[in-house]
Amino acid sequence: MLKKFFFLAITSACIYGMLYYHVIFVGGTVSFLDKTSPSMNYTFFSTHGKSNRSIVSIKVLRDAGIADLLVRLGKMSEGEKAALMDEFSEVNGR
Repeated sequence: MLKKFFFLAITSACIYGMLYYHVIFVGGTVSFLDKTSPSMNYTFFSTHGKSNRSIVSIKVLRDAGIADLLVRLGKMSEGEKAALMDEFSEVNGR
């Protein structure tokens, strides 16, 4: 009985994590971003082989703060972040 309860608790914690966090792989680094709402969209995301523009173009990740993460990890400058955020805020404003 205790094993079943333990298994259920671990499974529930994993499902919770998948619903509420993005797991972002940047090079050899694994980072977590809070999701803006519970979903399975972009739960696991690798930046490998993707341009900063293509990464920031994904609204779900942009809203979760992917641009700030890329700046913090040294993959993007503050200037590039500002330009991309302006570009995509204009696209969404139309």
